[in-house]
Amino acid sequence: MITVVGTGTGAPVPAEVLAGARLVVGGRRHLDAAAVPADAERVVLGPLAPALDVIERHLEKSDRVVVLASGDPGFFGIVRVLAERFGAGALEVRPGVSSVAAAFARAGVPWDDAVVVSAHGRELRSAVNVCRARPKVAVLTGPGSGPAELGAALRCEARVLLVASALGTAGERVERVTPAEAAARDWGTAVSVVLCLDETRLLGPVRTVAGPPVGPAGWALDETEFAHRDSMITKFEVRALALARLGPRLGDLVWDVGAGSGSVAVECARFGAAVVAVEKTRDGIERIRANAAAHGVDVRAVHGAAPTVLSDLDDPDAVFIGGGGQELPAIVTACARRARRAVVVAVAALDRVPAVRAALTGAGFGCDGVLLQSSRLAPLPGDVSRLAATNPVFLLWGVRTPLTREGVAQ
Repeated sequence: MITVVGTGTGAPVPAEVLAGARLVVGGRRHLDAAAVPADAERVVLGPLAPALDVIERHLEKSDRVVVLASGDPGFFGIVRVLAERFGAGALEVRPGVSSVAAAFARAGVPWDDAVVVSAHGRELRSAVNVCRARPKVAVLTGPGSGPAELGAALRCEARVLLVASALGTAGERVERVTPAEAAARDWGTAVSVVLCLDETRLLGPVRTVAGPPVGPAGWALDETEFAHRDSMITKFEVRALALARLGPRLGDLVWDVGAGSGSVAVECARFGAAVVAVEKTRDGIERIRANAAAHGVDVRAVHGAAPTVLSDLDDPDAVFIGGGGQELPAIVTACARRARRAVVVAVAALDRVPAVRAALTGAGFGCDGVLLQSSRLAPLPGDVSRLAATNPVFLLWGVRTPLTREGVAQ
């Protein structure tokens, strides 16, 4: 049996837990603070593979093994690795208070509706996009992915950062800063968790299920769900397929270029993606903001003409292009050069289809498309119905060909 002890935020390890242990594994500060039996072997955690091999040798001799970890070891902790190697049945886990729970407690904020994302040893961009999309996020930090880097990426967002350092120790600090202030600081290496908060939305409704909604309760919403001008809105039949090809999800960044009313932007945000809506008209920007607010999502509305304004934006995972006129091929090319996964283009004019296809394939995307032509039920006098045709729309999409580990296209 492996006893895994979470020390919480500074809690001592009970002496009876360590009694009789033949092997004690943990960080140096955990081992130094614990009453490790004099005859027990100590292993300071560094690379996991050597420590796991030592644990296995002791288990083969039926020795008692204790693993010391910070916080709750089952929450982004060592329990996962141990269970994968030795099986969950070999573990006795004694959790402590996680750093995330402690940070929210210090802030006096409930966190049953929070998103927790780890940037420790991982790419920071997913954590940044979650912070853009959700009002209450805890980020577990790491070298190169700390509050300074997080703040620099969130300079344009209306967020506050609570930086919790060395929780549970004599040097504990919880500091409230703006993203710009965080970016300008040297935070050292003691940071454990950063809370990224929209302070206007800290107290949501009472919940029965922890965490944010997994997905929206319906999509491809009716046009009446959005404020729009003169029917200038992507129809729900087109939106349904566009969403399927974009695949928006939590941790993604999506551009909606030529956003108009922002209907596609809002729907992507409802799936959890961070979204930037680019629109060249000032009244369009106001409609986008109003529609985002009406649906309770964050959409960053950028006023300007593509492709020029795109140079100031972070690279997206997926892009929807719903306008463009004569500039459409140049816009598609600019978006395709930077999109990590997919570009979807709605085109009303047949003459523009070849140029859009050429722009997508020229940027290394596989290209496909369909003509969407639908007829909706419309009432007639006498309690009967007719079919009312909507304007046909070409929907083209490009998907970037994934590379193998050898760098060759699959």
